Amino acid sequence: MLKDKTVVLGVTGGIAVYKSVDLVSRLKKEQANVEVIMTDGAKEFVTPLTFQTMSNNVVHHKMFSEITHYDVEHISLAKKADILVIAPATANIIGKIANGISDDLLSTVVMATKAQVVLVPAMNTVMYENPIVQENMSKLKKLGYEFVNPTSGLLACGDVGSGKMSEPAEILEYIKSYFVEKDLKGVNITITAGPTIEPLDPVRYLSNKSSGKMGYSIAKNAVDRGAVVNLITGPTKLTPPEGVNLIRVDTTLEMKDAVEKYFEATDVLIKSAAPSDYRPKNVADKKIKKKIDDNELTIDFIENPDIAAYFGKKKADKIMVGFAAETNDLIENASKKIDKKNLDFIVANDVTIKGAGFDGETNLVTIIDREKNRTDYPLMDKKDVAVIILDKVKDILKTKAR
Repeated sequence: MLKDKTVVLGVTGGIAVYKSVDLVSRLKKEQANVEVIMTDGAKEFVTPLTFQTMSNNVVHHKMFSEITHYDVEHISLAKKADILVIAPATANIIGKIANGISDDLLSTVVMATKAQVVLVPAMNTVMYENPIVQENMSKLKKLGYEFVNPTSGLLACGDVGSGKMSEPAEILEYIKSYFVEKDLKGVNITITAGPTIEPLDPVRYLSNKSSGKMGYSIAKNAVDRGAVVNLITGPTKLTPPEGVNLIRVDTTLEMKDAVEKYFEATDVLIKSAAPSDYRPKNVADKKIKKKIDDNELTIDFIENPDIAAYFGKKKADKIMVGFAAETNDLIENASKKIDKKNLDFIVANDVTIKGAGFDGETNLVTIIDREKNRTDYPLMDKKDVAVIILDKVKDILKTKAR
């Protein structure tokens, strides 16, 4: 994705500089060309040689270096950049840019570039929360500068709070998302993800092995492509993608109610969740105790509503995508669900096959459309499956628009 793209990376003086070295390594693995600009403060933490070795390019750090060829450095770097990322971005560089100061190579390149500038703040909590810093960031956001927000945690100074620089993997994903074509811009997509849980008593519940990774991958790719995304998620351990409207639910009934809330404004409903088909008829208000004289426990269950089938009946011209996680008769069972739930297409996988189960990073899917045409895909990362699903959604949207 980053092949032939030039990322100009500005590095300012802060202990988080070590993360920027890792970021350069990750960018190079994505085949990006990386040009590093270091401030004098940054050189107090890491030498230019480190970044030169990692980037395979000369590191830029002198505003007024001897001219060895006719190439005004700050202008050439500004023109060369496909994106300019400053990580770490100190309160000093944020203040300079916000107030139009260009007194070193990095701040001058920022003033001269037409590329998107992304700042990755890293500083002490009190500094980050200082009203002046917050005002400077607010001003820059209004001017079109983008930010990868810091996280909270233990800082180098020993304080605990906000201001910790985002991890290199997260910054890389942000950079990659910038170059994704915004071919779903303005499309309202509602995605359900993960399992649901059905309480048995105050401490126990019925659930399944769904991790939510497939749904979260779809949500991430949809946001990257410009869609307005409602992510309705059952309980998971996953960090939701930046930019989604996150709605957390527990039970299948709660998930149905959440979809109902957003359904009218939804253009595309993607039902990648694995809601429980049944729930206990009666939920005990106290913990169910083991009976000494009886080694059996009987619980009556009632059927939950079929969320996909329910909304399939009222979909009108909306697009609906379903999922079928099966253990046998994959194609037959999945094909039946297309008609029963009024789906535009279904993504089917056999969860008994290695690599295609709930909790892994990969999936092995077959997509079947309304005409029962099927396409089998090889084992691939769920992120790549997400791209395929949304590409198919895009094609259907184009057909409907004709």
